[in-house]
This record gives sequence, structure tokens and C-alpha cells, in this order.
Amino acid sequence: MTKQEFQQRMAQGPLILDGATGSNLLKAGMPRGICTEQWVAEHPEPLIKLQKAYIEAGAHVVYAPTFLANPISLGSHNLAKETKRLNYELVRISKEAAKGKALVAGDISTTGKLMEPMGEMPYDTLFEVYKEQITYLAEAGADLLVAETMMAADETMVILDAAAEVCDLPVLCSLTMEADGSLFFGGNIYDAAEALEAVGAAAVGCNCSVGPDQLEAVISGIRKRVSIPVIAKPNAGMPKITETGEAVYSMGAEEFAGHMEALARAGASLLGGCCGTDPNYIRALREKISVS
Repeated sequence: MTKQEFQQRMAQGPLILDGATGSNLLKAGMPRGICTEQWVAEHPEPLIKLQKAYIEAGAHVVYAPTFLANPISLGSHNLAKETKRLNYELVRISKEAAKGKALVAGDISTTGKLMEPMGEMPYDTLFEVYKEQITYLAEAGADLLVAETMMAADETMVILDAAAEVCDLPVLCSLTMEADGSLFFGGNIYDAAEALEAVGAAAVGCNCSVGPDQLEAVISGIRKRVSIPVIAKPNAGMPKITETGEAVYSMGAEEFAGHMEALARAGASLLGGCCGTDPNYIRALREKISVS
């Protein structure tokens, strides 16, 4: 999918994104504390089942589980040399699940390393890291790219620079933030959204962070600052942490969908779920949102 093709598709109406991946894989038997990307490559069936359920529920886009499949993050599991294999394999698995019924997004996220001058990560190093992963995602056949759960605008801009170097795929950018729009590494979502549009983002918005009940003003504020589509992919409310460290989300699918309908009215046109959501949430969302 080219950037122009993405614009043409968005002109037809909202796109429904998938819901959470990691929490649902844990329920399906994935151990905690391991490399998710490696586990999925070795155990593809739970992901295929989950993504098929999302598509059946109405998702137009599923995210390949390449979230941390960059050399830096994989390096923490001594898997940096597996970067190409894992990106190729994980996109292949998601395309097998989609079978042409939904778009497959190559998923990219933060390395967790602060850039200079706030941190020690040089631009050039980060650029090469993201360029490598994006090259593999494009070669593997991803339909578009998603930079999600980003904590800073500058690192997200590096992803946009790297993508522009190697392909014409549209890049959707979503940052995680506080309920007031403040970014965790400084600045705010509104200035970031405007800056990301200026350097080539195909869509911009937020994911994770908080529940949809706290985002109406944020989505409205982003909509006023940009001309590109706005993303809303929040959690199923705020979690309660159990004694065993498990995050439990109390917002049900119908309540979630009702708040997402309000976010659509506020200006979001790419809508899905993050932590705590599952195919039931996407089904309820699809029933609330008028789509083509």
C-alpha cells in the first residue's frame, strides 16, 4: 500500500484496528519474561487464532507482532542476529492469518533508549536500527507500518526518516501519554502530532496510556492541529494491579465501545484497542462505528 492508496482508503471512511496482542498471548500460554517475537515464531497458532478472531470481529488492520523486533531490543535476548528472520516470519504468520481479508501492519516501537542530548543514543545509530527493521518489514510484505507506544516525538521522527529512506509505505504514528496529553519523555501530544505530520506521518494519535473515557479532549485537540487521520487505540480503562503483578482491566466491551464512539465524533478515524481488549471489544466497536 502506498501513501496515496492509504489516503484514498481513508477517504472512504474509518478503519478499525485490532486489539491487544501480548495480554491475549499470555492467556493462550505464552510465559512471562521471554522474547514475545521469538515465542510467536515458534508457536504461531495462538497468534493466528487471535488475529483471525479480530478480523472476524471487524478489524480492517492487524498488527504483525514485530513490536520489539529491532536489533537493540532483540539484543537484550541475545537475538540481534535473528532480526531479519523474525521480522520475515512474523509478517508471514500475520499474512497467513489475514488471508487478504485485512491489512497487515509492520509494528515498530521504542528501543527504550533515550536519544541525545537527553540520553546517550545517537541519531545515526537509531536511524540504522530502524532502517534495518523497516527494510525487512517491507521486504516481507507488510501493507503499512505502525510506530506505536512511542514515548517521544524525536524517536518517532527517526522512524519516519528511516521509512522514507527504504520504502513508500504509509507510517501511522501513535504515542503513549498522560491523560492531559503530556508525553512521558517531555513535550505534549499536540505539538508532537503537528511535527510528525510535517515530516511525513500518514496518521497520528495515541495508544495504550489510559482508557477511552479520558481521551475525548485529547483526540479533539489533535484533530484541530493536523490534517491527517487521527488514531485512537486506548486501553480498556485503567488497570488494577493484583498481588501477583497482573494488570486487570475493568472496562467491559460495551462500555469501551460507547466511549470509542465518542472518540470517533471527536475526530478519530482509526480506532482499535490496546491493553485489556480482545476480539469482543473490537466487535462491539465495529457495531458502534459506521464503516465502509
